[in-house]
Amino acid sequence: MDLGLNGKRALITGSTLGIGRAIAKSLVTEGAEVIVNGRDPDRVQETISELSEFGSATGFASDLSTSDGVAELVESARTVGPIDILVNNAGYFEVKEFWEIEDADWQHTFELNIMSGVRLAREFLQPMLESNWGRVIFIASEQSSKPNPSMIHYAMSKTAQISIARGLAELTRGTDVTVNSVRVAPTWTDGVESFMDQMASAENSTADEMSLAYFAEGEGTSSLLQRWASPDEIANVVAFLCSPRASAINGASSRADGGMIRSIF
Repeated sequence: MDLGLNGKRALITGSTLGIGRAIAKSLVTEGAEVIVNGRDPDRVQETISELSEFGSATGFASDLSTSDGVAELVESARTVGPIDILVNNAGYFEVKEFWEIEDADWQHTFELNIMSGVRLAREFLQPMLESNWGRVIFIASEQSSKPNPSMIHYAMSKTAQISIARGLAELTRGTDVTVNSVRVAPTWTDGVESFMDQMASAENSTADEMSLAYFAEGEGTSSLLQRWASPDEIANVVAFLCSPRASAINGASSRADGGMIRSIF
């Protein structure tokens, strides 16, 4: 299916690795001009080089956990041109028991996972409304609906994203602009792989054994996939929501959770 993204310009945050990178690749392959973002300038350039084989790509390094970093990205992105699609993917997760999560951990999670998307939407949503076309996507998580107490600060931030997306969607009434969120499944990304390697080392096990245990007897038992989703599988869903083909989907929290959430709603 042609998603009709030719001529659209997309800014995807946290897009030098994992889900964000897969989304950027999916959009550029569909004909969109993509702007990637990450904290590491070298990785940004590497991603631009890779994506340029498929279409038009540029990018800027900035730390979105600060208001100054967001402002820097906004200024840089505007030099490229108007933003038609904003994908708020930048985020951070860690597994930490509630008793050990310090104020600084809560604040860092809030600033990066929540406020980066808030600040970017504040800059780019109004121009979309004025031009009467645009897409804003918040990449949430199955943790939005089933918070794990061992990563409750992360779960909190993902639930907040869904609420923010729904609230912003109310501002689009009667326009061709949509704002949605996506609750994604546990996905095998670089960050997850690194975490599993660390856990395996601490438990005198292997990453493969830890993964099998996660789905056999851990939190992943409710997954209908019974495996990690791939970044490309998530990117396919997001690309559709970014397209004109998804014009009737607005204010929704779409589920690409692999059946992790045991609910019909």
